[in-house]
Amino acid sequence: MSYTFRSNNKFGASKRFSTNGRRNNQSRGSRRPMGQYIDPARFVKTANLTLAEEYVPRHSFTDFAISQGLKDNLATKGYEIPSPIQDQAIPAALKGQDVIGIASTGTGKTAAFAVPIIQKLTTDNTSAALIIAPTRELAQQIEQECRELGKGSGLSGALLIGGSSMGTQLRDLKYNPRIVIGTPGRTKDHIERGTLKLQKFNLVVLDEVDRMLDMGFIHDVTTILDELSENRQSFFFSATMDVKIRNLISRFTKDPFTVTLKSSGGSENVHQNVVRYAGNSDRMEKLHNILLKEEVEKVIVFDETQRNVERLSNELLQRGFSAGAIHGGKTQGHRERALSRFKKSEVTILVATDVAARGIDVVDITHVINFSLPKGYDDYIHRIGRAGRAGRIGHALTFITD
Repeated sequence: MSYTFRSNNKFGASKRFSTNGRRNNQSRGSRRPMGQYIDPARFVKTANLTLAEEYVPRHSFTDFAISQGLKDNLATKGYEIPSPIQDQAIPAALKGQDVIGIASTGTGKTAAFAVPIIQKLTTDNTSAALIIAPTRELAQQIEQECRELGKGSGLSGALLIGGSSMGTQLRDLKYNPRIVIGTPGRTKDHIERGTLKLQKFNLVVLDEVDRMLDMGFIHDVTTILDELSENRQSFFFSATMDVKIRNLISRFTKDPFTVTLKSSGGSENVHQNVVRYAGNSDRMEKLHNILLKEEVEKVIVFDETQRNVERLSNELLQRGFSAGAIHGGKTQGHRERALSRFKKSEVTILVATDVAARGIDVVDITHVINFSLPKGYDDYIHRIGRAGRAGRIGHALTFITD
């Protein structure tokens, strides 16, 4: 079979962004409730790789019932042995089952749904897929993965995210893309405009469902799911599972295959500890000294607000550190450049808010530093999941007052 990845509708191409999107997920994030008390003892834990080391995959990627072109693209990306969630979810998905994946960030969830979806789309011309993610960065990350796995497939797509040119998205949608990737708010905008009709979409993915609901997207997500084809295959991925998520999944799935990998104690391969400080000056000095340590190679530092992130990143730059900042107040172009420089290690410290950091996929992050406390323990789990990826040991430090 001949494979050509068509890009005439700019699927995966670079785009210009503005900051005047009618609805974006950053504004939704501001609606979150006030922080809850977290026992500091929960921030202290020794990494334990036992569970990961014990898992023996039942397949290799060459074993899956997928096209040779897709196997070639997986090999080009260096994918040989599936991660646990890929090993268990892909065979069920290839059989047409609905899939629920409960797993911490960094476990390979994107390929777990992208592989069976691309296989389905390349063998069934009547199928179309909708993939919903909570943030722009995660949507772009998913698009990148789909573009690489779908290379040479002839598939076309559209990326619908807040802050992006509506004109460009309208043009892309006119080509009837087979893969649509978007954030809930912007996707719903297109539904309301009549520019996105979902009745033909029979594959749907909700990635990081817990974060979408936490950001206030429950009504948007429900509206979107109601618009889809009744005869569909659904994929739901989340790091946590509470009553709201369980109710949503039960309403929109049929006899799903469930993969549960997340441990109750957080990321198993991340050393977790606290840093006690006596005031703002002491906190800054302790952060400075931590960042000077040789083992602190690449770091995400979380702070609470956009203003605090800007202030902290500027302070680190003045102190001679290689630092960048990412938050919802920056233009999409600035966010993309900051993340690109961080991935390339042109800067080794990225100061971020929770929402802006969602979807950051950088495998060599050694440390996560909670300069401000997370609003809840689930947020803490999502934060520290940025470190300790790809079988590495990571470190998480949380600043708390004396």
